[in-house]
Amino acid sequence: MLSIFILIGAYRYYAQLAERFGKTKWHYGLLAIGVYLGTQLVFGFSYGIYKGLTDPDAVDNMNYTGFSPISIVSWIISIAAVYGVYKLLEKKFVKENISKPSLEIEKIGDKDL
Repeated sequence: MLSIFILIGAYRYYAQLAERFGKTKWHYGLLAIGVYLGTQLVFGFSYGIYKGLTDPDAVDNMNYTGFSPISIVSWIISIAAVYGVYKLLEKKFVKENISKPSLEIEKIGDKDL
């Protein structure tokens, strides 16, 4: 249940970034969902492989409760990954926005009095 709220927040967070820079909002919202779910899957598989290698009997006794220390750690790591990709995209969009020649073209007819 908490993952659904995190996904909704990540979608809105990326959609606001896309709207601020004039990009398609839902594309970046889906990117946020993909980053979050991808990080969750990688962490889950990595932890499962680790548990399988270190304690083979633990694989048979897996408990799939919602609030375990491992799931909380995976949420934190996934949120950090979503935030990191957000910052990378933000820097990229700022660079693109600065390097656009249209800003200079707009100033051609202006007179400084």
